[in-house]
Amino acid sequence: MNDLQWNDFSQSVVPILYWGIAAVGITVYTRKRVRNTYEIPLHSMAEAAGKVAKGDFSVYVPPLHTADKLDYLDVMILDFNKMVEELGSIETLKTDFISNVSHEMKTPIAIIKNYAQLLRAEQVSAEQRQEYAKGIEDAAARLSSLISNILKLNRLEHQNITPEIEVYDVCRQLCESIFLFEDAVEEKELNLEADIEDTAMIEADADLLELVWNNLLSNAVKFTERGGSIVVRQTSDEEHIRISVSDTGCGIAKESMNRIFDKFYQGDTSHSTEGNGLGLALVKRVLELMNGEIQISSEVGKGSSFLVTLPAVGTEV
Repeated sequence: MNDLQWNDFSQSVVPILYWGIAAVGITVYTRKRVRNTYEIPLHSMAEAAGKVAKGDFSVYVPPLHTADKLDYLDVMILDFNKMVEELGSIETLKTDFISNVSHEMKTPIAIIKNYAQLLRAEQVSAEQRQEYAKGIEDAAARLSSLISNILKLNRLEHQNITPEIEVYDVCRQLCESIFLFEDAVEEKELNLEADIEDTAMIEADADLLELVWNNLLSNAVKFTERGGSIVVRQTSDEEHIRISVSDTGCGIAKESMNRIFDKFYQGDTSHSTEGNGLGLALVKRVLELMNGEIQISSEVGKGSSFLVTLPAVGTEV
C-alpha cells in the first residue's frame, strides 16, 4: 500500500473508529447513568414495596440527592417513605385499638363471671344477692356502653353516618342534658351553675351534638371531687355559638393534653373503671362533622374547661 492509498485509508477508517469508540463510550456512560439514576433506585423501591406488602413498615429508601438538589425521582422516593411511615402509624393504631378493646372487654366480663359464681354459692344473703346483681348490672352496662361507643365511633370515622341537619334551640338541649346528670350531681354534692341564654338557634344534627354535651358533662361529674363545682356557660354572636363546660376537678397534665382525644386514652387512671376512653374521641369527630371546634384549658389540681365553638345559623363555613 503506497502513501496515497494509506492516506485515503486513514481518512476513511480513522473517523469511523473514532466515532465508533465515542459511541461505545457514550453508550457505556449513558447505561451507567441510567443504572445509577433510575434502575438501582427503582429496584430499591421495588424491594422496599415488597417488604411493606409483607407487613414491614420500618423500610426506608434514601433519596439520591441533597434537599437543595431534589429531582422528581427524589420527590417520589420521599413520598414513598412518607406513605410507609403513615401506614406504620395506622398499623400501630390498629394494633393498639385491638389490644385496648380486648383489655376493656375483659374487665367487665371478669366482673360478671365473678359475681355470677358468687351468686351460685349456697349461703348468700338477700343483701349480698342484691349487691352481686348490682355488680353484674353495672359491668353489663359498661360493656354495652363500650360496644355502643365503638360502633358509633367507627361509623363516624368511616362517614357511615349522614348528619341530619336541622335548626333547633341548643339552649333547650343543654338544659335537657344537664337535667340528665341531676342525680349524679346531687350524689356527689356538686355545685352546678348554668349560665345559658334563653334561646340560641343552631343548625346541626341534634342527636350527634347531644353526644357532645353528655360526654363533656359526664367527664366533669366524674373527675370533680365531692363538693366541687361545675359551670356550663353558653354565649352567642352573629357568627358563632360558644358552649363551655368547666369543672374544679383533678385537671389534665401537660403531657396528656395532646392525646386527650385519642381513642382509649385515659390521662387519669384512677377513674379508669368509670369509662372507656372513647368519649372525647367521639366528641372531636362529631364536632368535625358539624364544622365545630373544641379547645381545652386545664391545670392539674385546679380543674379543666372545654370550650366548644359552632357556627351560628346562616353562617357560611
